[in-house]
Amino acid sequence: MKFKMTSSEKKWVLYDVGNSAFTLLVSTLIPIFFSLIAGDSEASATVYLGYATSIATAVVALLGPVLGAASDLRGMRKKIFLIALLAGAVGCAVLGFIQHWIWFLVLFVLAKSAYSLSLVIYDSMLCDVTDKERMDEVSSRGYAWGYIGSCIPFILCVVVYVLYEPSMLGVLPLMPAMVIIFLLTAVWWVACALPLWKDYKQTHCVEPGSHPVKAGLKSLGGTFREIVKTKHILLFLIAFFFFIDGVYTIIDLAVAYGTDLGLNSALLLLALLVTQIVAFPAAILLGMLSRKVKPEYLIIVCIAAYFAITVYAIFLSEIYEFWILAVCVGLFQGTIQAMSRSYFAKIIPHEKAGEYFGVYDIFGKGASFMGTFLVALVADLTGRENLGVGALAVMFVIGLAFFVFAVRAKRNAVPEGEAPADAPEAASAEAMTAEEKVEVTAEETENVAGGDVGEESGNGKSDET
Repeated sequence: MKFKMTSSEKKWVLYDVGNSAFTLLVSTLIPIFFSLIAGDSEASATVYLGYATSIATAVVALLGPVLGAASDLRGMRKKIFLIALLAGAVGCAVLGFIQHWIWFLVLFVLAKSAYSLSLVIYDSMLCDVTDKERMDEVSSRGYAWGYIGSCIPFILCVVVYVLYEPSMLGVLPLMPAMVIIFLLTAVWWVACALPLWKDYKQTHCVEPGSHPVKAGLKSLGGTFREIVKTKHILLFLIAFFFFIDGVYTIIDLAVAYGTDLGLNSALLLLALLVTQIVAFPAAILLGMLSRKVKPEYLIIVCIAAYFAITVYAIFLSEIYEFWILAVCVGLFQGTIQAMSRSYFAKIIPHEKAGEYFGVYDIFGKGASFMGTFLVALVADLTGRENLGVGALAVMFVIGLAFFVFAVRAKRNAVPEGEAPADAPEAASAEAMTAEEKVEVTAEETENVAGGDVGEESGNGKSDET
């Protein structure tokens, strides 16, 4: 049966198409332009940009849950989404006019932070634009069209870069090239976001009360306590922390790894483009497969595939093998991200989706330091970068183990036919100690013995005498 998306689902997917252009820009052309602006050694430029990326990650880790909590209040999600979108897009556009490396880094932190915060709100919107039975496929379509859609502005940006690159055509000065590339990305981002912003209706929300800020912060504290008590959500987040860090590390190190194998900048950009193109049909096909196969199994397959990819990387020595690696990454990259997003959306309370996805983002992007540190450490100790990349296999083994535990805990916590969104409440009930249960039972027995409980009437209510 053909899967047909609703208008709201299509507009939600379209935002993935828009923001993916910025993602691709960050991983490809921004490092090149920053090194040119910095005018320092390539190594120093990479370090500074790494520091800026870490600062952006810290900002999102601090603000993500807070803004997520605020977005759960009635009528707030749409407003916060617009603020994050405009801050990110304007920051991206202005980057093209900046010629001083310090101000470039400042604006980069602003743009990247706003981009990530918009994704926190965007991911929580999934609970409003579709239902649980369609989440897996809609989320997969988002990543799939994001990969292929981002290629359109990226190809145009590459053309502009070729016009600038002195070793290629070299007919365009640096600043006009940067202005065109960054403006093009920003306009594409906003244009793809506006249909969602106009159409979106927040259906799951929390009433603000008389002190919305205080209530939001209090609710956030309660959410953290709920996550700790809800075993299957906590175990999933731990699993996600490990396996998604492995995925992001492979993406981040792809350029450096390809360079070591002898690929020039043009071939590296082409390899990344191939990964994007392969990811499109793979994400759609595996998303369609989620109708017949449980998403849990698909996530397990993706984690196992990434484990195999890291093992393969140990023995990689030829350029053609790097191309095989790029294709394999593309096959599973979108699916593992999409399935993780939709799986999490289905096991959380939808009225607090913003808060929960704020925490989800901490475990996702906050983990980004571990994989790169592990690769650097092993490569330094062994003198072989291949072994450093291969060390990521440990991340996927740990992630797989915790995910299996999470699936088992979910089956125990959520009986068949019960809505997963009720899981935190169910977990709270299950958290009652045996002693407390005995006390409750004893109290009920005393009440019955004392005649305090009236006889039940036919309508289920007790009669008062």
